[in-house]
Amino acid sequence: MPITLLLADDAAILRRAIRHVLKAEPEIQIIGEAENFAQTIAMTTDLKPQIVVMDLYMPDASVINASDVTACIAASAAHLLVISIWNDEDSRRLAKTYGAFAFLDKANLGTDLVPTIKRSLDRSQSRF
Repeated sequence: MPITLLLADDAAILRRAIRHVLKAEPEIQIIGEAENFAQTIAMTTDLKPQIVVMDLYMPDASVINASDVTACIAASAAHLLVISIWNDEDSRRLAKTYGAFAFLDKANLGTDLVPTIKRSLDRSQSRF
């Protein structure tokens, strides 16, 4: 049974690149894509993915706050992997506020994303 994943990033080109990387992994299945926090919440509720790979900064951040995202993902029992181009302490702190299991720098997704997804179901393997 594959690991189900929701991909949430406002950049279509990045979603396409991640899809390309993950299509070579039969044990990982992308079941939906969101381009903002509101869609992420709705799709997490509807699709019940095991993992949500989510950009830390998306356009509707002024409307949807961290507690909304955290509550939705926690209620669905999904594991949150945050990705961001900004690899600084403030971004890592915000990812933790969202309840993220791991924080990955977008520059390293090609090497770090698949192993992190595969480890994500073991909460003892946190990546912060």
